[in-house]
Amino acid sequence: MQTANEQKYTASQLMEMEARYGAHNYHPLPVVLSRGQGVFVWDVDGKRYYDFLSAYSAVNQGHGHPKIVRALQEQAARLALTSRAFYNDKLGPYEKFITGYFGYDKVLPMNTGAEGVETAIKLVRKWAYEKKGIEPYKANIIVAEGNFHGRTTTIVSFSTDPEAKDGFGPYTPGFTAVPYNDIDALEQAIRSNPNTVAFLVEPIQGEAGVNVPDAGYLSAAKALCEKYGCLLIADEIQTGIARTGKLLASHYDNVRPDVLILGKALSGGVYPISAVLADDDIMLSIKPGQHGSTFGGNPVAAAVAVAALEVVRDENLADNAARMGDIFRSTLKELTAGNPLVKQIRGKGLLNAMVINDTPESQTAWNICLQLAGNGVLAKPTHGNIIRFAPPLVINEEQILDATRRIAQTVNDYAQAH
Repeated sequence: MQTANEQKYTASQLMEMEARYGAHNYHPLPVVLSRGQGVFVWDVDGKRYYDFLSAYSAVNQGHGHPKIVRALQEQAARLALTSRAFYNDKLGPYEKFITGYFGYDKVLPMNTGAEGVETAIKLVRKWAYEKKGIEPYKANIIVAEGNFHGRTTTIVSFSTDPEAKDGFGPYTPGFTAVPYNDIDALEQAIRSNPNTVAFLVEPIQGEAGVNVPDAGYLSAAKALCEKYGCLLIADEIQTGIARTGKLLASHYDNVRPDVLILGKALSGGVYPISAVLADDDIMLSIKPGQHGSTFGGNPVAAAVAVAALEVVRDENLADNAARMGDIFRSTLKELTAGNPLVKQIRGKGLLNAMVINDTPESQTAWNICLQLAGNGVLAKPTHGNIIRFAPPLVINEEQILDATRRIAQTVNDYAQAH
């Protein structure tokens, strides 16, 4: 008798099963994947695709990277979980490695990106009350409009996206939203509320459509935070770990955030791992028992994260992302020049987007993504009329050119047909 894991299903059956038994919280493309290697994934029928989403930047190191998979397998077989009730022989070496890698005194390990953001929020509030002298429970954190930091109740409370926020109140207080890429608005918000303790921002807004701010925006924000005694929290869950062509997107402005949030590619996509990094003055505001996680800092996560970061370093993935990104944007612009559907192509490194010249309510970007899948490239719309392109950072020049030609041909054919 076959078990549920051994039974073979068709793509239609598998999609119907998800619709029947799973919550309807995502709207995936009608493609059922069963295998991945490097920059490619294969569906249940054996069709191969370029993965140009990389699980929202979790698979920067490519699918099935042997070093990362080996670390996962070997550690899972040896010791998977102890909880933080006991020490384990992997966590300390990992903490030493990652703090040295990014240049901070301390790391607080968690699991998901949203947990990382929640941890950073708790951390700066505790710091504000203990070190800055803010009146208890009055701390205010400034965020940017268009942000995407996760989907927990607190995080959606300061979202400006109705799709993510509406219907989930009452909302958590203590946040003020200002326009992204607007330094004057940021300073006005800080000055108008003496209880402001931090500015939480994505160096490039990914989910909002790869919104790249002006050069110097982040350094100006950091200078304002220093001027007014606030902390700069950089959410680099999507933009960090070489995605944008530097180890951190913050490095484009030579900024060292006071609090750094990492996730996704911290595991190479094989395990949920996130981390919050800060120096002692901030991190030691949290005492034993005040924050934690059963799985945070478990031996598997520690072993996997070290392997994943070593791959980024040893394979020079930041440099490759910068070079391949330049090729992608210049080639795509050249091949789609004059296409009335292509409003803008933007990005940094291998975090890029094409803005489709149609309304966010239209189905144009979605329909183009369906045709892209037919042509062997997987990408997904965000905010209706924007298509995000973010392949694994191990992609080579031959592959990036082949995929870019497929994308351009698809968009050009669609424009001609409509």
